[in-house]
Amino acid sequence: MPQTSSGPVLQLLASGLQRWIRNQCDSVEELNLALQGSAIELLRGRLKGVSLEARRVSFEQLPLLRAELQSGELKTIFRPGQPNQPLQLKDPFSIEGEVVLSGTDLNKALATDRWRWLADLLAEQLMGLTPLRSMAIDNDRLVLTADVITGKDPVQRSFSLCADRGTIRVNHCDAEAKLLLPMDPSIKIIDARLQGGQMVIKGNATVHP
Repeated sequence: MPQTSSGPVLQLLASGLQRWIRNQCDSVEELNLALQGSAIELLRGRLKGVSLEARRVSFEQLPLLRAELQSGELKTIFRPGQPNQPLQLKDPFSIEGEVVLSGTDLNKALATDRWRWLADLLAEQLMGLTPLRSMAIDNDRLVLTADVITGKDPVQRSFSLCADRGTIRVNHCDAEAKLLLPMDPSIKIIDARLQGGQMVIKGNATVHP
């Protein structure tokens, strides 16, 4: 996504926003911004919005292949005399967009201390077993594998995904079991699906700077 900003003021703002976004993430491989607005609006303390496209992002130890986001209006304080932090965001703002996760990366994340609780929740609530050995995405199916205490072969079950009540619902493909995933109240999921070994999630959120 090309950056559409022009002029030294908006260039400085874009640099400050990129720095702020990178500071919110564990790591970002590629990040592009496009600003909607003018230098005059910025000096008056507002910007119409920001479009963002990022690739290979780690946010709260959750690896994202791709993120495409659009913000609502931003209320800002512009401080050109402070080059290390030329921009301060004043109030909460809205974002909406899409993120994509690979099944391989998601499986690795569920094995970390940060997300082990979610792996255990999936295995216990959907399969009646813990711990979860692995998770994979097979086309449009989520495949969970859990160990059996008796030492028999591990149990494997398939599930589908959908958006429901602002979060993600995991549905057992061969039984009545289903699970609504815990979700931050500031986030609302409007679409969730599996395709080609990836999880695609669309939603909106309120960001508190």
